[in-house]
Amino acid sequence: MPNVSFAGSESPPKIELPDADVGMCFIPCVSIGRFWAYPYAAPTIERMTNPMNQAALAAVPLFPLPNVVLFPQAVLPLHIFEERYKLMVADAVKGARQIAMALLQPGWEKNYHCHPGIDPVVCVGTILSHERLADGRYNLLLQGTTRAKVIRESTEYPYRLAELRPLIDEPVMEIDLADERRQLALAFEDERLFRTGIGRRFHELLNGPVPTATIADLIAFNFLEDINLKQSLLAECNVRSRVSRTVRSFIRLHSLLRQSAPASFCREPSLN
Repeated sequence: MPNVSFAGSESPPKIELPDADVGMCFIPCVSIGRFWAYPYAAPTIERMTNPMNQAALAAVPLFPLPNVVLFPQAVLPLHIFEERYKLMVADAVKGARQIAMALLQPGWEKNYHCHPGIDPVVCVGTILSHERLADGRYNLLLQGTTRAKVIRESTEYPYRLAELRPLIDEPVMEIDLADERRQLALAFEDERLFRTGIGRRFHELLNGPVPTATIADLIAFNFLEDINLKQSLLAECNVRSRVSRTVRSFIRLHSLLRQSAPASFCREPSLN
């Protein structure tokens, strides 16, 4: 199990995960009030599975957050301390080990402890590993597996539970994404980007057998900051369109950052 350690609630936790296990890169943390999260991506060929069937999504816990969008194959470390979500994790690890990450809609603050609105498209994740602390809090690693849509919710539990329907991608041949993959490969050959751990890892992925659509999802998770864009990409089932939009956004960001901050662009992310 990876070494996961968390600091006090006044500062973000420090998470150490070895590259050889599930590690790909560290990204600066995002503080969202109720917990600390480090968006983190870690694909391996062995874990790239097909979307779940309908039966597997009949009753999946929902974890709604205001500014985190999970993607298939991306891994999100979480520190859980709210009572209802501690119960959610306890039930999940005893069952199918599934939790669906949902994006809270604007205005969620007024109704956070009840039933705030969420975007109907979610990303189902599987708990890769978890640690229960002495006071009942949890540290866990959640890896996205499947795009899905909320069909109906249950009010039977203190936390939110939903029946989901998997979203099915419109198929596309890898050769039809060759131009987008070439653009990404050129971007990650940038010396400043290649010097970073995340840059080298994406360079390896682009020169290996990992599908372009999977790499695009990981790029969206790691690099794109517009939360509405990310949610839109999560909901997009046209793979060719999704990859094209992701690549355009990343290339635009890459170009802007090189022009505005050439000296600091792509510095190795810091957890401090």
